[in-house]
Amino acid sequence: MYKKDPSSFFKTLSTARNRVLLVDYDGTAAPFSADRSRARPYPAVTPLLHQIHTACATRLIVVSGRSAREIPRLLGIHPTPEIWGSHGVERLYSNGSYEERNVADEALQALAEAELRLDEASLGPHIEVKLAAIAVHWRGLDAPAVLKIRRRAYRVLEPMTLKGELTLAEFDEGVELRLRSANKSTTLLALLQELAAEIPVAYLGDDVDDEDAFGVLNGRGLTALIKATTRFTAAQITLRPPDELIGFLEEWIRFCAMKRERV
Repeated sequence: MYKKDPSSFFKTLSTARNRVLLVDYDGTAAPFSADRSRARPYPAVTPLLHQIHTACATRLIVVSGRSAREIPRLLGIHPTPEIWGSHGVERLYSNGSYEERNVADEALQALAEAELRLDEASLGPHIEVKLAAIAVHWRGLDAPAVLKIRRRAYRVLEPMTLKGELTLAEFDEGVELRLRSANKSTTLLALLQELAAEIPVAYLGDDVDDEDAFGVLNGRGLTALIKATTRFTAAQITLRPPDELIGFLEEWIRFCAMKRERV
């Protein structure tokens, strides 16, 4: 469901020598799963992303709040595209090289303390520990359980925002204590500074976390909210998964092929 006509953007794909496509993982490439370890992409999405990565002169970047090293097994694409984990704090490149942003000792100590306090609050089974964050998930639980876990999590985590440049960020099905600088908009800004102005860039995301990235890219590229239900968004277009998401990826491949036909 397009709010704006993306046809002019797709035309730039057909003439570009290089392209960049950023795709959020959970909720965008993959539907949410109560078991995070089984959150695999929509079946038709994997081969399309593989084709974009290997045959479309496209720098494919999968963006996630998860650890970067979790994604390749779930994504199932070989060779693996570029992965930005922990909201950009980690980068796992296609050649297998890995880098991470330096995290101050004060922040690491605060996150370790938060983990201990969450465990003491009987939230251990719901905790996800990351390089520069700690998350509490309530995915797949009923409303009374969500309310109970959410209250406990905020009671523990809110005081921790006074330490180590940390902030609280709620996402679909959970809340996370993380570095203020660990967000998708900061990471996307850094990428745009590296790219030539003529390179077309698109960002696909579903979560509140992605809204800041939409705001950064609007005016420079194409932004798409991948969501089955409508909501206010900064994204230029809205696509319902999986069919409209699949259609978008197919269009990407089709317009890339036009460039090859002209050569």
